[in-house]
Parts: sequence; C-alpha cells; structure tokens
Amino acid sequence: MRKLLQLRLTPEENATEHLLERKCAQDIGVSPNRITGMRRVRESIDARSRNIMIQLMVEVVVDEPYIPENFATPEVLDVRNAKPVLIIGAGPAGLFAAIRLIELGLKPVIIERGKDVRNRRRDLATITKQGEVNPESNYCFGEGGAGTYSDGKLYTRSTKRGDVQRILDLFTRFGADQAINYQAHPHIGTNKLPQIISAMRQYVEDCGGEVHFDTKLTKIMVDGDRLTGIACADGQQHLADAAILATGHSARDIFELMHGMGLEIEAKPFALGVRIEHPQDIIDSIQYHCEVRSELLPAASYSLVHQAQGRGVFSFCMCPGGIIAPASTNHGEVVVNGWSPSKRNNPYANSGMVVSVGGEDFKEYERFGPLAGMYYQAEVEQKAFTAGGGNLKAPAQRVTDFIRGKVSTSLPDCSYIPGITSADLTKVLPTEVHIRLREGLEAFGKKMRGYVTEHAVLVGVESRTSTPVRIPRNELLQHPQLKGLYPCGEGAGYAGGIMSAAMDGERCAEAVAAIYPK
Repeated sequence: MRKLLQLRLTPEENATEHLLERKCAQDIGVSPNRITGMRRVRESIDARSRNIMIQLMVEVVVDEPYIPENFATPEVLDVRNAKPVLIIGAGPAGLFAAIRLIELGLKPVIIERGKDVRNRRRDLATITKQGEVNPESNYCFGEGGAGTYSDGKLYTRSTKRGDVQRILDLFTRFGADQAINYQAHPHIGTNKLPQIISAMRQYVEDCGGEVHFDTKLTKIMVDGDRLTGIACADGQQHLADAAILATGHSARDIFELMHGMGLEIEAKPFALGVRIEHPQDIIDSIQYHCEVRSELLPAASYSLVHQAQGRGVFSFCMCPGGIIAPASTNHGEVVVNGWSPSKRNNPYANSGMVVSVGGEDFKEYERFGPLAGMYYQAEVEQKAFTAGGGNLKAPAQRVTDFIRGKVSTSLPDCSYIPGITSADLTKVLPTEVHIRLREGLEAFGKKMRGYVTEHAVLVGVESRTSTPVRIPRNELLQHPQLKGLYPCGEGAGYAGGIMSAAMDGERCAEAVAAIYPK
C-alpha cells in the first residue's frame, strides 16, 4: 500500500526519522514497523506564528518493498557523427540544450568565451582580491554562466515553459542533493554547483559533443536569410545549419553585433537598484519571531514587493547566509550580485532591492535605438565605479541614512570583499529609481518590523537583474530574419534564472530537432 500524506510537523519531528515515521503511522492507523519506506514530495516552512511548523507532503509505503528513486547519470549516447548544432554559451540554457540535443540524436558544439570552472576560479579570485576584471572570464562569463558562482537557486514561476521536475531530476543525476526535488525553494549552493556543471560538460563530451572554451563569437555567417555558421576571435570557423544563441544577460558585444548586422532586436524593461545586507540574525528574529534561530531551521529568507508611484519595488535573488559578490564584466564599472553556500551559514543575509525601469527612462539614450536600455544600465554602473573610488570598491549607505537623505559617516561590516565606500547613492542611481527605492524601503520597514535598521547597508549597484535587450523569435523559436538562429534563455529575454533558462534551452533544442532531424 502507498499513501500520500499531508503532515504538519514541528521542526524536530521533520528532522528526526523515527519521529516522522511514528507521525506517518499514526496518520495512517498502522504500526510503525509496517512502514517500509518514505519519500518526501513537498516541504515548506510555515512561519506565520511563533510556533514554526513544517508542511510536508510525504509518500509512505506500507507492507510492500520500497525501491528508492534511481538518480543514476544518464546513459551515454554516441553522437560523434551526428548532425552538429552550435550552442553559443555554456550557461544553464546552453548546457541543458546540449543534453537535450544528445537525447534527440544531434551533436552539440558549445562555444564558450570564458574558461572552465577550475580556471575560472582564478579569475574570480583576482576580481575579488585585486579588483581586476577579465572581460572574458568573470562572475558572468565562463562554464555554467552567471548561475555557477551566484547561488544556484532552482525555483521558478515559469512552469508553463517546460518540465520543472525534469530539470531538477537532471541536476540530481549530475550530483545535486536529492532534497532539491521536494523543497519549496530548492537551492544547490555556489560551493557545489561547479562540480555539477563540470559533470554535465563531461557527459556532453563523453557522448561525442564538443565544448570549446576561450572561444569568442565575433561573426555570424549567413547566406541570404540562413545561418551557415560562426567565426570566432581565434580565427576558427564553425559551420552548421543551426545555432542556439544562449549568451546570457551581459553579452553586450553580441547585442552590438546583431544591431550592426541589421538584425532585429528591441529594448526591454528590466530592474535596477542595490543589494541590501543585514546580519542574518536580524532576519531570523523577524521571520521566526525568536531571539535565536533553532539549528533545525534554515537561515530565514524573505520576499518583498511594493508599488511605488506606479512601479514595482521588490526584493530579488534573496541570499540567506550569503555573500555580496563583484559581478562586473568590464573595467570601470561596479556591479554587485549575491550568492549563498549550500549550508547558508554565513553571518549575513543579502538581497537585490530593485525598481522596474524602461520606456521613458531610456529617452536620453534613444540615439542608441534598441540598445538604449543597455547604455542606460552601463552609465549607472560607471557612476558606481566612480563613487566607490575605484578598484571595484562599491558605493554604500546605511539604510536609515539613505531614507533620511544623509551620507553615512560610518558603515557596518559587509561581506563584499573588495570593500565599500560611503557615498550618496542618490548620485549614483537614476532619480526614478532612488525616489521609489526610498518609498519601498519605508514600506518594507512597516511590513517587517526591524528591517529598516542602522545595521543594514545598501551596496550599489544591482543592475544585471535581466537583459536590457530582447532578441525576437517566431513560432519556430527562430529569429524572424535569420533561419537557423535560435535566440535562447536569459540573454535573449526568455528566462529569468537557472530553471527558466534550462527549460528554454530544452525548448530550443527540441525546436531545432523538429526542423533538422538526425
């Protein structure tokens, strides 16, 4: 017999196997020794009252053999001599497109401007410790894309665009903890993602696919209205009838390239603001209504949204127990992002705190046509660099001082390793952003008592929330002017994180296979 139960548990019951088993047995009305296995299906935390409870959906097996789920690595298939399909970018969209192409009998050829995860780490260390940015290898560019070193959150609202469970299963097959399959907000952690991404790439190569690192696309080759291949900075050409363009939200040179070719692209709204960082124990005390968080509970998180003068102000990519990281891709700019290790055990909590921008905001940059939002974004990042004083130091302000319109005379400790500099963030952020950000923070302080505190700091700027350019595609998922080019993922404007990017990569792979079968 198999029973699907909905349980409401204390943290101790949820964390202790024999207590959970006893609770299940009571609910079904059987002796605990008749339970042969349990499988967690869905788990979330209910922290609405002081008595924190765990909501658990669990499948219980009674009086029959229990066979655990098999998360073995996918079968190695041979596509060495199959029809090649180019994939530009080795981020989530590109990697999952590659795996799906292999399943469909096609050969993926991945072109990645950055380095593999092992060598990429050295460039990240140089960014963090010396303030020097390698434009081709950084927090945004390289194996696994921006997601590899920026947390690995695996929740999405884009369930209509693909099979969420399939993506989670694949992550598990390549080494992720099985808990991601049942957690309400699954998370891998920046410390574990590199090994998983490497395992995916190794699988692609074992199947006969190709991965070319340190290889930058510089030209899209065409014949009339058809793609015929690409040329790269190293002089190599790669010929193919189809290319999945999965370059991520920060590949500004690709947007420039397409615009220069006369290929249709369009300015896209995005969100811009800061990172806000609190001591984690402040967020724990607010969310869990306690002085000290139980070790059976994870570091607390939050999600906030407010409408300010017709625009959304909202938290973005919240990182409990996390770190603020330098995500610049060029010299002379400061961009910040956040990540957490798998245990989320750092002493700070950070989140993007951003305001929607677009349309009229880009008017001053309309001479750049569809690249207006990109240049708007870049100018803010350059102002942040100047205000920080160089060497990737970030401009910062206590939350209380920002609301009062006062430059901070001192700053709290902060996880951002290059360092922070006291600055007036209203001189860095556009007017349409900082006036709404102030209103939003005041509203959040009323929703979460203790959120607005002198112990919290705003660090600028969080500007790479999504791409400022959309690359259009038709019902076949091809660019409307160029057959064989499949704009994909976050960089093309069709995803907003690891999961949605992975699902869009699979959709594009399937669209390619429908036209170019093996």
